[in-house]
Amino acid sequence: MPELPEVEVVRRGLARWVAGRTIAAVEVLHPRAVRRHPAGGADFAARLTGETIGVPQRRGKYLWLPLEGRELSVLGHLGMSGQLLVQPEEAADEKHLRIRVRFDDAAGTELRFVDQRTFGGLSLHENTPDGLPDVIAHIARDPLDPLFDDAAYHAALRAKRSTLKRALL
Repeated sequence: MPELPEVEVVRRGLARWVAGRTIAAVEVLHPRAVRRHPAGGADFAARLTGETIGVPQRRGKYLWLPLEGRELSVLGHLGMSGQLLVQPEEAADEKHLRIRVRFDDAAGTELRFVDQRTFGGLSLHENTPDGLPDVIAHIARDPLDPLFDDAAYHAALRAKRSTLKRALL
């Protein structure tokens, strides 16, 4: 299962390779990969075409790609075996390729969501005023976040009257 450090490495790679690029086309090759997008694969692909990706973000094990100038983000969760790969356009398709995102530039690479077990997926969501996809707004900042408030965290933890594990969860 991709753990938090791996998800952060993926986020950093996406920041390098996809931020600022405009989407030319999206192919949803397996419906389970967009099962959290209620309108389905065709809607997911149509709504992303022509959009420009902002700087990828992470909260916990969730990644999101904000869309520049919009209050929308592509939310991704890798599940047990998911991968977001930047591959040369001419590279052979991976056996478990689920979604392909092509860009409108001459960089010669595309973004691929590959997931053997199809527990992960991508979906499109409205952002909260803080810029988070609405469905993950309840997830607290982690200690690596520059805006993490140490004092508030310690005060909240001291106020708990339970075991440490339960309080942390």
